[in-house]
Amino acid sequence: MLIALLIPVTLAMILFSFVLLRAAIAQRAKPNGEALVVGAIVNFFDTLGIGSFATTTAWLKFRKLVPDRLLPQTMLVGLTPPSILEGLIFLVLLGVQVDALLLIGCAMTLLVGGLLGAPLVHRTNVWIVQFVVGCALVLAATAYAMSNLDLFPAGGTAAALPLTLTVIAISACFVFGILLNFGVGNYAPTLVMLSLMGMDPRLCFPIMAGGAALTGAGASIRHVQIGQIDLRIVLGLAIGGLPAVLLAAFVVKSMPLEFLRWLVIFIVLYAAAVMFRSAWHGRKAHRAEGATAAVALD
Repeated sequence: MLIALLIPVTLAMILFSFVLLRAAIAQRAKPNGEALVVGAIVNFFDTLGIGSFATTTAWLKFRKLVPDRLLPQTMLVGLTPPSILEGLIFLVLLGVQVDALLLIGCAMTLLVGGLLGAPLVHRTNVWIVQFVVGCALVLAATAYAMSNLDLFPAGGTAAALPLTLTVIAISACFVFGILLNFGVGNYAPTLVMLSLMGMDPRLCFPIMAGGAALTGAGASIRHVQIGQIDLRIVLGLAIGGLPAVLLAAFVVKSMPLEFLRWLVIFIVLYAAAVMFRSAWHGRKAHRAEGATAAVALD
């Protein structure tokens, strides 16, 4: 059962690495130094349980390293190699205990959603992307607060779910895959959903990490082919993140994170406010352009 998911994840990693390397060579792109440091920090703490999407989004927004319209896809592509490595680690350590249908089904529908969502983010108005990313940041801050206050569903002890709940979980992962392209991480919603269904929270990690690895690779290949990403930032996040994942997983393993989560909450909420402000001004500008175009036609 485990091999059935490890093989496609490994093949996806190889294919994605080839596509990314070819694009980097063609564009003579070099990793951004600041992104190297950011990639190392966010992926180190992601492996320990902080999460990397919200923190990376906040930093890229604060520093204006990437235009808002390129932010979700650049971040997704850059964080995918460390995510794949995390996925392989979690699958090997815990994956054998999870129901095969649930594990593979969630991973496959997450992948399909990710592939379908990749072109959507490129065709969406900038202010809508900004608004969705702002919502993702608020959700991430809420998840961090719930974690610190022990408000997450306690979950159960199940390694499998009844057929009806399994179908619901697999279907929900399709939606999570689409949202992944807009900067909405799949970890928190998947963990809450499966815990409420009675799953052992510890066994949710192979489902989350394996699906994210497979989907990240598939969607990222589409983003690289479309070309609307900043390869310098992508390479920095990826190269900085890989050794950080290994350090966190096999050397540090665990550390107290409560204070850091509270700090991250304030940073992420501030970034969300800035993103909402940009979306508001962008929407007003978009409506003004539409009104001007209508007058011109008259």
